[in-house]
Amino acid sequence: MEAMSGPDGETLYVDRTEGRRGHKGPFFVVYASETADERWGFYCSNCESLDNAVDSMGRVQCNECSNRTKAEEWDAAHE
Repeated sequence: MEAMSGPDGETLYVDRTEGRRGHKGPFFVVYASETADERWGFYCSNCESLDNAVDSMGRVQCNECSNRTKAEEWDAAHE
């Protein structure tokens, strides 16, 4: 895993083997520890940002470049 500095100066770990396909580039899972015990969030590979949001349908959206994923579950009721 790749270590990087988080927004509060903490060390976070990006797992480039685990992620989700985004509209502009993949989102990779970020952990708070090198042992991947505690999931922290997502890393946007398009703009290299940790500033992302996840909605109730599991969509990830980058607050910097608007990269986004599709909903994890979808049916006609979600339209």
